[in-house]
Amino acid sequence: MLDQLSDLVDHARGRASYAEARRVHTRSEDVSVLDDRCEAVTAAETDGIGVRVAVEGGWGFAATRDTSDAGARRALARAIEIAAAAPKGTPPPRAPLAPDPPGGHWESRWERDPFALSPQARLELLLIATQAMGSDDRIVRRWGGLSARRMTTAFASTEGVAHTQTVTECGGGIQAIAIADGELVVRSYPTAHGGAIAQAGLEHIEALALGANAARVAEEALALLSAPVCPERTTTLVLHPEQVALQVHESIGHALELDRILLGEASYAGTSWVAVDDLGSLRYGSEALNVTADATVPGGLGTFGWDDEGVPAARTPLIVDGVLRATLSDRQSAATIGLDVSGGCARADGFARQPIVRMTNVNLEPGDGGTLDDLIAGTERGIYMETNRSWSIDDRRLQFQFGCELGREIVDGELRGLLRNPSYAGITPRFWGSLDAVGSQANWTLWGLTNCGKGEPGQMMAVSHGTAPARFRDVQVGIA
Repeated sequence: MLDQLSDLVDHARGRASYAEARRVHTRSEDVSVLDDRCEAVTAAETDGIGVRVAVEGGWGFAATRDTSDAGARRALARAIEIAAAAPKGTPPPRAPLAPDPPGGHWESRWERDPFALSPQARLELLLIATQAMGSDDRIVRRWGGLSARRMTTAFASTEGVAHTQTVTECGGGIQAIAIADGELVVRSYPTAHGGAIAQAGLEHIEALALGANAARVAEEALALLSAPVCPERTTTLVLHPEQVALQVHESIGHALELDRILLGEASYAGTSWVAVDDLGSLRYGSEALNVTADATVPGGLGTFGWDDEGVPAARTPLIVDGVLRATLSDRQSAATIGLDVSGGCARADGFARQPIVRMTNVNLEPGDGGTLDDLIAGTERGIYMETNRSWSIDDRRLQFQFGCELGREIVDGELRGLLRNPSYAGITPRFWGSLDAVGSQANWTLWGLTNCGKGEPGQMMAVSHGTAPARFRDVQVGIA
């Protein structure tokens, strides 16, 4: 793969001022069960080449599933043709690469190959879990799913970059839906939205212990049916790390994508309440807020050796002690605002899409708040919420409302009974300004998100967010 792409970009020299080529081979398997039967078994394999070139200030991109040398050269010719037909102008600025172009091979860590477990064996694991949810007629849907994915990428460019990398991901989850007296409740484990996915092997799936947690999931779903609704008031809010991860994703990660800040995504994904001039001075939140973009942390879905422009993976502080320090950028957006280097956040959904600014692993750094129990013990009155159920945020990433599957009243530092369909709302800088405690390192976990959409045409991307439990003061809570 790498020799082929190196030859291809050499062929572009003299015809384009810049050329890059990516060949991406992806294999995926997904299984799911519904109640006591198989719902779906899907297996897919894709292989293709994407070529991007610059010709006299115009950009062109073409992709092909024909991975022969002839097919690759046809894609290159098409990309050059598109670039030559583009409106001419000053070539867009591009932040330079490292002085010594990166190369070699990078591979994510795993102990046991997830593809070694047959689809039939995966279905059996899920059926054990759904059957353990019991037979109460009020539970109308018992679902479980597992997935495995391996992607191998080769990249070469006319700047001398040449490398390969392989990423292996897997995971899954279970869910119970219960209905009674016109009320519907959802209970998921270990997360909503398809379960916990990570760069890992079969050991990760086994550690989830879906079958061992199934009965508890069903019991909580049934208990929520008769639980009181979350009261509407302004109070202290304690969030489970999984919900903190979604909060980081929606109100920090997307807001700090530099192409959005520069209005490059205004027609599709929206803009941002953050401006370029805010770098270095904007108070994004309290001093407890420290956020880092880290493409090097093991296990994250935003972890890699190089981004899709050939920029090496890096760890970049975005918010330090509540003050904005950096954004998520690719080479073009970084150069547009005068940065010396890219943030290494150019990522593409497969071979048939161009790289755009995407999150890596945007993490809320751990604090000194201890465990979840410690945060609750330090709360006289408040509400605890866990597991995302719904989210709504404006296109500037400023005003939001999130609903959760489960809530609990906190009274005198102790958790009381369940609350049904809790939600909370806020304005981004005001909400993060109310952050007064973040859990400690021992309680910090990476949470995967596989359905982040952006771009036109649309691209789906997998990212992770490292978080610990967190506490916020004076938050508006209510019914989802």
